[in-house]
Amino acid sequence: MFPGHKNMGAATFLFPTPLVLCGTYDANGRANLATLAWAGICCSEPPAVQISVRRERHTYAAIIDRKAFTVCLPSSDQAVIADFCGMASGRNTDKLERASLTAKRGQFVDAPVVAEFPVCLECRMIHRLEIGSHDLFVGEVLASWVDEKYLDGTGAADLLSMSPIAYGPSTGGGQYFTLGPSAGKSFEIGKSLIDAVKPR
Repeated sequence: MFPGHKNMGAATFLFPTPLVLCGTYDANGRANLATLAWAGICCSEPPAVQISVRRERHTYAAIIDRKAFTVCLPSSDQAVIADFCGMASGRNTDKLERASLTAKRGQFVDAPVVAEFPVCLECRMIHRLEIGSHDLFVGEVLASWVDEKYLDGTGAADLLSMSPIAYGPSTGGGQYFTLGPSAGKSFEIGKSLIDAVKPR
């Protein structure tokens, strides 16, 4: 249909996606982390994020039971920890202890905030949607904890300075990436095309 393009079939070629760790408390009250790449922002008012979790994962039941979860953003120097938390199961492994991470109960939801990560969002589950291999959970963000060393001179969060991890799905296996330099200021660089179509 398009010269020079190959149809790769029905595949989730969206890139990059943020790599996040979902924090929960299980039925025994133990803090757990699950690494997820199917995650993102889904609403501004109320501020909300979405994560997708397989039903067989230990984290799934914890979210259902507590109606809460945290979304933590690791830095690129924590990639090994993030990868580990995606391979080990919280059913038989205390991931936080193994990775030397410190969890404190959230101030607003019944889920753990992990001190070592640059950013942790406390989320109250407000929706669950059954899709297929994964269920999609929507969490209203009630608090956003940012390590003060990633705040700029005005007190705003400079998230690029934390070197976040991006995930890239591939038919040959996924990869972790860091982000490059800015491609331009949002709601600014496109003005040249708007100006080009304005009536004279």
